[in-house]
Amino acid sequence: MNAMKKVVLSGIQASGKPHIGNYFGALRQFVELQNTHECFFMIADYHALHTLKNPVQLRENIIAVLLDFLAIGLDPKKVVLFKQSDISEHTELTWIFDNLLTMPYLMRAHAFKDAEAKNKDVNVGTFNYPVLQAADILLYSPDVVPVGADQKQHIEISRDIAEKFNNAYGETFRIPDALILKDAGVVPGTDGRKMSKSYSNTIPLFAEHEEIKKCVMSIVTDSGEGIPANVYAIHKLVRPEVELKKIYAEKTGKYKELKELLVEDLEKFIAPLRERRKQFERDIPGALAILKEGGVKAKAVAGKKMAEIRQKVGVDIY
Repeated sequence: MNAMKKVVLSGIQASGKPHIGNYFGALRQFVELQNTHECFFMIADYHALHTLKNPVQLRENIIAVLLDFLAIGLDPKKVVLFKQSDISEHTELTWIFDNLLTMPYLMRAHAFKDAEAKNKDVNVGTFNYPVLQAADILLYSPDVVPVGADQKQHIEISRDIAEKFNNAYGETFRIPDALILKDAGVVPGTDGRKMSKSYSNTIPLFAEHEEIKKCVMSIVTDSGEGIPANVYAIHKLVRPEVELKKIYAEKTGKYKELKELLVEDLEKFIAPLRERRKQFERDIPGALAILKEGGVKAKAVAGKKMAEIRQKVGVDIY
């Protein structure tokens, strides 16, 4: 590891197509950070298991996230791209952390509370999600973890767990900070709520033109608005507000024209990413070789840290 650079760790769950909310909430930061930090970016395939029970779909999703990472401009020469399940230390450390935590503490986690409120039959993976995430993070001693605003609590839990371990066994883990992109925050979906696959209100990051058009034309507008808030909130992600304010003032009430302009601007933004992804898709073995090599690098870092942890907790006796 480069001691001169601060370390970054983040990941994407292998659970489906990314949307522009994922990009502006986190992925864009990944690309910017690779030039200033030592970066570890993970495909969180074990995390996906708490909702996805289809092995064929999971394999496809893993490859899809890899292609997404490469398409947005992550450079394997600058970052470590790896798959969570390739590093057994993640699940080993989760068990150690489990024995430091109480159930009431984990019951405060938003994901668990949301699932419980919806009367879902909550599985242990959903309940224990923040602990595995803490292991994901702390193994790599990151200074910062770039996340969307809605993920801030998970970083707070990781910080708590690091402090609990340090207090019990001595100084071991660096306490990471969340890095939230201030000008994006929570990216709105086509219905005005947070953009999320679970709400079916997304605009896919690599959408074809017709799909972009369909999504944009479905954006909810209020007939009483002079400026359609939901359209504007998405539009400002891909065009400077100094330009948009003038345009929207001139086209007050002309929702169809404003949506058509948003379609054009989204196409200009998405098209280069879409074409780059298609290039990588033509050489899946080459992309997988990048992932495998990244796994070797991540394993070296995680293995060294895990050796220290085993010694601290008392299981290393040889």
